[in-house]
Amino acid sequence: MASRSFSEEDFSCAVCRDIYKDPVILTCSHSVCKVCLQRFWETKLSRECPVCRSVTSTEHVCPPNLALRNLCEIFLQRSQTAAADSDVLCHRHNEKRKLFCLEDKQPVCLVCRDSKKHRGHTFSPIDEAAQERKEELGIKLQLLQKKLEDFNLATLTCDKTLEYIKVQTQHTEMQIKEEFEKLHQFLRDEEAARIAALREEEEQKSQMVKEKMEKISREISFLSDTITTIEEEMGADDITLLQSYNRTVARTQSTLQYPEGVSGALINVAKHLGNLKFRVWEKMQEIVQLKSWFEEFLATRPSRPSPITVSRKPQRIRVQLDWDKGEMSFYDSDDNTHLHTITHTFTERVFPFFWCSESTYPIEDLATEAGINQ
Repeated sequence: MASRSFSEEDFSCAVCRDIYKDPVILTCSHSVCKVCLQRFWETKLSRECPVCRSVTSTEHVCPPNLALRNLCEIFLQRSQTAAADSDVLCHRHNEKRKLFCLEDKQPVCLVCRDSKKHRGHTFSPIDEAAQERKEELGIKLQLLQKKLEDFNLATLTCDKTLEYIKVQTQHTEMQIKEEFEKLHQFLRDEEAARIAALREEEEQKSQMVKEKMEKISREISFLSDTITTIEEEMGADDITLLQSYNRTVARTQSTLQYPEGVSGALINVAKHLGNLKFRVWEKMQEIVQLKSWFEEFLATRPSRPSPITVSRKPQRIRVQLDWDKGEMSFYDSDDNTHLHTITHTFTERVFPFFWCSESTYPIEDLATEAGINQ
């Protein structure tokens, strides 16, 4: 009896068209992947067979088709083995490929080596060629791993920089608020002092006017009494009028001067408002001054900042570049003290720069107290 070889179609699910995975058998004897059957029934809203459409009762539990599952596993193993063997064997001569053609960069068999196509070519054993290429890939892999390490380090540096920026922002915001609170307090004190001076002048000028009013009130009382007396004597009989005439005339000749306005009684507004902003600004300059901060020294390239500990604040920094050696060195110009050297393979123009960043809350303990001279 002739044997029949199975194809992939013989082990393919009618739903997913792939090799059966956990096949189950229906009452109609057809098999389907367990997951495919569940999805098919959920879509159709009925328990019909995907192949013949016969309905399976709800009481029936579809059992696994163990025989079919075992056959599928055997078929997959044989397919994988055949694929591996096909890679090892030469497709043209069905011989095992034992050599590697260095010109064509491909594995070949012994028949290929002697063929016209590879005449004059150089060959090496397949294992040696594979080992050489593994070594080459190993070197490239190390370079990629080193590059990945550099990128991870750069990411870590960026993360630390973000944290530092946050700390700087918080601390600087606190300092800004403190400085503005000092300015606000100064302005409040200055406002209070100037209002107090205004109130004091108001009190002085008011007292001056009150004293003037009291004097005028006394003179009014004297004049009123004199007028009343004269009116009474004018209403008396003739003898009495004549007898008191000289005395009455003398009373009318009062030495009182006509009332005058109170000189200098008004508030000197110009004294309080004249150049007010300028005079306050002049006083404000006394509390606004450059302060001493903590300085942090970093020698940095784009990817790796290098903290530098200094014994004192440099006034001048000398930069020395050795392009051939790939070294850029920094020195304290006053005493020629070496501060730091950056090593790098220079490929483009180099631009050293200094970034004077003020901070009283450095991430690293690298601070030295330093003054700022205007």
